[in-house]
Amino acid sequence: MLLKLHRKKVAACAKHFVGDGGTTKGINENNTVISRHGLLSIHMPAYYNSIIKGVASVMVSYSSWNGEKMHANHNLVTDFLKNTLRFRGFVISDMEGIDRITSPPHANYSYSIYAGVTAGIDMVMVPFNYTEFIDGLTTQVKKNIIPMSRIDDAVKRILRVKFVMGLFENPLADNSLANQIGNQKHRNLAREAVRKSLVLLKNGENADEPLLPLPKKAKKILVAGSHADNLGYQCGGWTIEWQGLSGNNLTKGTTILSAIKNTVDKDTEVVYKENPSLEYVKSNNFSYAIVAVGETPYAETNGDSMNLTISGKGADTINNVCGGVKCVTVIISGRPVVIQPYVDVIEALVAAWLPGSEGHGVTDVLFGDYGFSGKLPRTWFKTVDQLPMNVGDSHYDPLYPFGFGLKTKPHKAN
Repeated sequence: MLLKLHRKKVAACAKHFVGDGGTTKGINENNTVISRHGLLSIHMPAYYNSIIKGVASVMVSYSSWNGEKMHANHNLVTDFLKNTLRFRGFVISDMEGIDRITSPPHANYSYSIYAGVTAGIDMVMVPFNYTEFIDGLTTQVKKNIIPMSRIDDAVKRILRVKFVMGLFENPLADNSLANQIGNQKHRNLAREAVRKSLVLLKNGENADEPLLPLPKKAKKILVAGSHADNLGYQCGGWTIEWQGLSGNNLTKGTTILSAIKNTVDKDTEVVYKENPSLEYVKSNNFSYAIVAVGETPYAETNGDSMNLTISGKGADTINNVCGGVKCVTVIISGRPVVIQPYVDVIEALVAAWLPGSEGHGVTDVLFGDYGFSGKLPRTWFKTVDQLPMNVGDSHYDPLYPFGFGLKTKPHKAN
């Protein structure tokens, strides 16, 4: 019975250790400049929770802390993570992470092997030339450059996880569970996660005249924007493919447009136009409009941005649509983006982050089947010139502060 249970569990990995989210200007693989107190109080707490809950592995970050590469940081990987926090799983490198200890990468591979392994990395991710790593490590162990005790520690940790997982009894994945992927129960949970994570930033010019929830019964409504009918954009990067994709033929799911059509009254006419002109909007007598715009998908370095703007013609779409009819604008993005120039023309504003496959989670709250309850997990800036900006800074002057989020009450009979 115990072994059967193991086959329905996975070994989790906490990443990227540590300070990955605090790099200068948010640039991927960059340097996090912060005191030890700041590192432990801001960036480390999630690891405390993960270790207490029994996480099996921790992945080291490409980034540096005060100029020292995390992949070579013995103090934090061995002394703190393994010895102070008593982490009993194994530490894994990021892909070609030890190569990047040197600049340029792979410039002195024997040194990189030594620095990474002696820092406390137990498993090294080498996607291509693994024989070079194996030969280099073997040579250094034979010459006592890397002590056998370090190898024993790594092997013990990896075997411990494999024993706990039951991998020696059942080394292969249980294919009988494959038909559970994407089942309705899971989609319902994902939909719930969407509606609870959406943050309502603005709802009408004043509290007495809210736009949301929207009426399901209306003569004719407009849906606009590059992200209204694009499942790939809803999902973002690191999904079906590394950098994400555009389009609706990638995975099963519901776009925001489809969800709107499925939610409004059967007699409500839904018109979709990605980037209509102001004249078109004004001349068509729409009851209201829903605009979905935001960022196109990215992952890692491709997401580095110094301007954090909405993609494509998103700004034009907001100005044209919201300039001609009452509108709610839904921002699809992996982070806060520049929206201050458009807030005055927008009637209601929603931060939807990356809602993934379940577009119905967006319409659940737009049309009042459920109330808005989400709060900002980070400060929303006015301009990028303010960044970095965090609660407690002397220059803290956000567009929307950390923890902000308007609430609405569900009203089922609309």
